[in-house]
Amino acid sequence: MKLGLIRHGRTDWNALGRIQGITDIPLNDEGKRQALLLANRLAGEEQSWDAVVTSGLSRAAETGRIIADKLGIPLLEPEPLLIERSFGQIEGTLEEERLAAWGPEWRTHPEAGVESDESVRLRAAAFLQAYTARMPEGRLLAVTHGSFLAQMLGVMVEGLDQPYLNNMCFSVLEHGEAGWKSLLHNCTLHLQEKA
Repeated sequence: MKLGLIRHGRTDWNALGRIQGITDIPLNDEGKRQALLLANRLAGEEQSWDAVVTSGLSRAAETGRIIADKLGIPLLEPEPLLIERSFGQIEGTLEEERLAAWGPEWRTHPEAGVESDESVRLRAAAFLQAYTARMPEGRLLAVTHGSFLAQMLGVMVEGLDQPYLNNMCFSVLEHGEAGWKSLLHNCTLHLQEKA
């Protein structure tokens, strides 16, 4: 199986630095433009894709729809396992608000209600198991979210460099007998083009 992993395009909350989590914030105009830039890139490459699957949150679903439409491939039913990490009480806050309320360890503060790394990784592993069984020879694009994606990549390839995953970044991994192999990681070259 070949899996193309995509972080959704930009939203107004991304621009402000507000944590979104499972709060359903739509793409802004820049996010739609970013999605079209990646769609154009994929349409011009030799590699073809069979389908697109997304989280059910609108920012991922709309990104996936733009790509599927451009490539003329099916957009599958939204996949609940791909939803972003729940950030509990932290959703909607800015960095200074998080630091004031929960301190520098806000990600793991027990009162903040953030979904654990272990929980996110279990969801990622369940997605990978389900779709490698469903499409063992398939070429699938999956549109998901930054925090979820960081954990998923950690599940797939041990020791993979984990820089900040930008909006609309694109990674490609291939599954074989030895497990997952990274072919392209956190690429945003398409964002330098004009839509």
